[in-house]
Amino acid sequence: MTTLLRATDSAAFLGIVPTLAGFTPRRSIVLLPFRGTRTDGAMRLDLPHDGTDIEAYADAAVGLVARVQGTDAVAAVVYTDEEPHDTRDGLVLPHAVAVDELLGCAEDAGLRIVDALCVTPSGWSSYMESDPDLRPLAEICSPSGGPITPDISEDQAAGARLPDVDFAEKERVGRAALELTALLDGEGKGKGRLTGRENPQLIAALVLLEDVPAFFESVLAAPDALPPYATAALLWCLERPMLRDVAIAQWASDLEGGVRALAAQNAFAKLGEMVPDELGRLFLGQGPAPDVDRLRLALTVVREAAARAPRDLRPAPLTAAAWLSWALGRATHAARYLELVGEIDPRYSLAALLETMIAGAMLPEWAFRRGTAA
Repeated sequence: MTTLLRATDSAAFLGIVPTLAGFTPRRSIVLLPFRGTRTDGAMRLDLPHDGTDIEAYADAAVGLVARVQGTDAVAAVVYTDEEPHDTRDGLVLPHAVAVDELLGCAEDAGLRIVDALCVTPSGWSSYMESDPDLRPLAEICSPSGGPITPDISEDQAAGARLPDVDFAEKERVGRAALELTALLDGEGKGKGRLTGRENPQLIAALVLLEDVPAFFESVLAAPDALPPYATAALLWCLERPMLRDVAIAQWASDLEGGVRALAAQNAFAKLGEMVPDELGRLFLGQGPAPDVDRLRLALTVVREAAARAPRDLRPAPLTAAAWLSWALGRATHAARYLELVGEIDPRYSLAALLETMIAGAMLPEWAFRRGTAA
């Protein structure tokens, strides 16, 4: 069964897709799962390329949409840099074969088709029309009434770019990281000993590390304004897999969750006790959905830390950013952070695990629950 939007409705619908997705897609197919007449989220996939198994591509895409709770219909929007082809039989829209296969799979899965639209550099149209006509992009309006046109600077990759940080700030964080690491991890008789001549900010950073869960919780209060020595302390923690995992677990739960995670990690390291299943399930995206606002705050924290960190200290915060993005349903951003890790340390262990999960189109279970997906 098909519910075809009228031209004016389709234009308005296209206007809200960037809002639902959180960016203006480019070179993408965006699938919008409907429950009745309502949709409150969007899934973006890269457009199929030459050599793609279109049948497998469509089957996997529909399988993801069908996992969203309560979904009984779907709409598809193609964003492409290609232009339609004028033929003797009329206008042929780009990626028509892939869209036809996708809609067929959706119908086979029992999903109603709301509409299938195409946005090109010169206009937009519908795959559902037997004789498609290219309409001007100016018809596409945002919910507030203003025009929306494809904006390259705000596509799906834009949110993964690290914040701009001036060189002086990077230098301050780099020096702080060296001082802190020399004191905590240095070799020789002077390791861990204070002389009384240390920078007071270094002492303050050491105090922060006396209660690691409290420190991880405190950074959420000012995620983009940590002073250099606090940033250095965070980088020192994230460099240690045990503490990095505690941070991720805590940011995906709460302070008590961080305390439990730290106790479990210590018990594993010192006594060989198994880490609780609930911790492993959390890292795999299973169980109760985390608080989206906490995840977003934590993502801001680690993005800022990565932007300020010396290059050799970036893999840890970038990998944390990848997991947090993945947990928010932003697999595209997660993949980009992992690319940045690979450029620095191709063998970084957690990054390799996340790459495997993303390559297998694995998303957290909570991303498919309405009201919890980002």
